[in-house]
Amino acid sequence: MIAISRHAEGVVLPVLAHPGAKRNAVLGERAGMLRIAVTSPPDKGKANTAIQSVLAECLGCKAAQVTLLSGATSRRKRFLIAGIAEEELSRRLDDRLRESGQSSVAS
Repeated sequence: MIAISRHAEGVVLPVLAHPGAKRNAVLGERAGMLRIAVTSPPDKGKANTAIQSVLAECLGCKAAQVTLLSGATSRRKRFLIAGIAEEELSRRLDDRLRESGQSSVAS
C-alpha cells in the first residue's frame, strides 16, 4: 500500500522512479511507493520533470501542483501534491491503480 502523508500545503506522495524506460507509465506500488516509469534519462533533472508531468496527468491536477520535496538524485522521491486532500488523493490513486489491476493506497 502506498504510504501517503499529510503536509501543511497538501499531501506527500512517495515515488519510486524508473528513468530511461520505454514509455511513460504508472507501474503500480512497491515498498509503500508509487512506481513511475519515464522515458527521460536521469540527467540534469529531466526525469524529475517527466515524473512531475506523469503524476499531474495521473492525478488529474496541474503540473504546478506537483513539487519535488526530496530525492532529486535518487530513485526514491517524495512529491508534494498541493491543493488535494489526503482522502481525495487516496481515492484518485485507488481508481488509477484499480484501472491497471494494481494494489491500493494507505493513508
